[in-house]
Amino acid sequence: PDKPLSGAEIADLKRWVALGMPHPDAAGITPRRSQWDLDEARQFWSLQPPLAPALPTTAAPVASPIDLFVRAQQADMQLAPNPSADRATLIRRLTFDLVGLPPAPHRVRQFLADPAPDALDRVADRFLASPRYGERWGRHWLDVARYADSNGLDENIAHGNAWRYRDYVIAAMNEDKPYDQFLVEQIAGDLLPAANDAQRNAQLIATGFLSLGPKVIAEGDEVKMEMDIIDEQLSTLGRSLLGMTIGCARCHDHKFDPLLTEDYYALAGIFKSTRTMESLKRIARWWENPTPDAVTRQTQAAHQAKVDAQQAKIDQLLSVADQQLTPAQAKLDPAARAKLYSPDIQKQLAPLQKTLKEIQDAAPAVPSAMGVTEGEVTDLQVHLRGSHLSLGKRVPRRIPVVFVGSEQPAFPTAQSGRLELASWLTADDQPLVSRVMVNRVWRWHFGQGIVSTPDNFGRLGSAPTHGPLLDWLAVRFRQDGWSLKRLHRLVISSETYRQSSDDNAANSSIDPANQQLWRSHVRRLEAEAFRDSLLLVGHQLDSHMGGSLLHVGNREFLFNHLSKDTTTYDSRKRSVYLPVIRNHLYDVFQLFDYADASVLNGNRPTTTVPSQALFLMNADLVESVCASMAEEVLRDPQTTTSARIERLYWQTLGRGAEPREIDRAVQFIEQLTTLDGLRPAGEAQATAWKAFCHALLASNEFIYVQ
Repeated sequence: PDKPLSGAEIADLKRWVALGMPHPDAAGITPRRSQWDLDEARQFWSLQPPLAPALPTTAAPVASPIDLFVRAQQADMQLAPNPSADRATLIRRLTFDLVGLPPAPHRVRQFLADPAPDALDRVADRFLASPRYGERWGRHWLDVARYADSNGLDENIAHGNAWRYRDYVIAAMNEDKPYDQFLVEQIAGDLLPAANDAQRNAQLIATGFLSLGPKVIAEGDEVKMEMDIIDEQLSTLGRSLLGMTIGCARCHDHKFDPLLTEDYYALAGIFKSTRTMESLKRIARWWENPTPDAVTRQTQAAHQAKVDAQQAKIDQLLSVADQQLTPAQAKLDPAARAKLYSPDIQKQLAPLQKTLKEIQDAAPAVPSAMGVTEGEVTDLQVHLRGSHLSLGKRVPRRIPVVFVGSEQPAFPTAQSGRLELASWLTADDQPLVSRVMVNRVWRWHFGQGIVSTPDNFGRLGSAPTHGPLLDWLAVRFRQDGWSLKRLHRLVISSETYRQSSDDNAANSSIDPANQQLWRSHVRRLEAEAFRDSLLLVGHQLDSHMGGSLLHVGNREFLFNHLSKDTTTYDSRKRSVYLPVIRNHLYDVFQLFDYADASVLNGNRPTTTVPSQALFLMNADLVESVCASMAEEVLRDPQTTTSARIERLYWQTLGRGAEPREIDRAVQFIEQLTTLDGLRPAGEAQATAWKAFCHALLASNEFIYVQ
């Protein structure tokens, strides 16, 4: 320039340079090039479309193609796989894996007495057909969906209808809804056709996936609030479905993965064109979709008929009254005309209007669910350094360039583009979605994924330990109609799944972390499985499904004026139905490594801390369960002590007691009964049996799955 630039002009120029674009008034400025060579970046393993590799060959026959891949790598490392676990261990492992509960003693005995080679497969089929399966595997997905019954963050307000999404997920798992359909419904269910009310409502409820995240709903800057909500949606979508940290590109090109800032705002435009919030004014309100069923519609119609009938009476009276007015008076608005009516007309009108208001106020409630709907279609400008106060180039809505290059799917001008995004995610050549979900299922079965970072398949994530197997499973998953239940059957049928967890010194010296799967991992029960198991063996588990256990209404504050949360957890329903309060989780959940409900988590940690042992020793829940078990086992006075001990072993550990264990238990109960001489004999006996039950429930064998 022929004169110095002002500060504002310099700032403007820097914005364009940061975008890699020449300023419109500054020809000749070289734009900043992205650090990414996208052709080279596409060669990264996770960005290559999965192709079914040839099956390896092994010397010994195997039960499943899965074993071919695993055994081939074990042979290369001179690892000897463990033999199959004993049958009692297998059925306990399988029962917890598929339904999250300990096996019923009579079912274990039936299985042990069944010599057929397909006995375990038939047990698996029974579990997969059980409604308990959806509760178990639905909970796994809810970790990924960052499900919670409250908002958290600045205003902890009740997600009073979030339970409808939770129940949708459980039902989808039970009916084995194809995973691609499951995803499309959660991203764009409101844009799909529906054959009836039930299907339409399910699709609307499914979009709660986009709405469930925590929000700063007292934020004074409405634009910032909306962009933060969009950022949370993109981060969740990226990590849950693609295993990619899309959110890292909000302020700059991603430092480690080939995602550009323009890619981020191209996707953000899709969600900017989507309505997630009913109002952004403090305190903001999230959008809810009405979900009336046939009964609700009938009730609404009946109520409207009452309203119409009452209004007809009023209209008839007003028609008579208007005839008494002059032509000029009759042209006035209703409020002005009402003042001119005779006292007799007004006396008749007042009770009619009062009755109308009472009828209107008694309108039936219409069910609704957290979700999204279409908003004003918008293409966003890049926010320089992530700030909505500093805007750059406008980016059309599209898919990240690294995936599709210039061959972008057409995005509609009249819709947000969520349906097109969902269609791309589930397309045959999409490289990540099937891999990510297969890896999640593997992790939930084996305790660690083929990719040990299930939410990150990028360059900072872990490389797959069995890449060809992961690709083979991803392709097979699609070929099997995206069926999770068929994927379960495939995994369970393998020798790799059925191995014992015994140690092998030679193998441990080569592969101490068991990355090559030469044995089964020993796993501690998750918080939900632990609590549910306590209730089941204590004859206290309530098997009723669904519904809400929140004590406050939708959008009401969870904390009272003393900042005290009065949520209760004394229900005996399965843990998946207990309220999940952000920033104030149920104590049992916190103690046993429940997921952080504010962010998605596909890889729960397992910790061992003293407070867990103290809970097992002193918690009211454990005390109650032990008392119930003791009372039940003593109910028949004719039963021998040894028979009672045997029964409790089957009930809690899924196996019979060994003679040595029976002898020690008899001695323990007799000594404790004798020492408790201050109580009546019956009470002392009950206390002794309660202590014995307590010892079984606090044992590693009850808390861990081999």
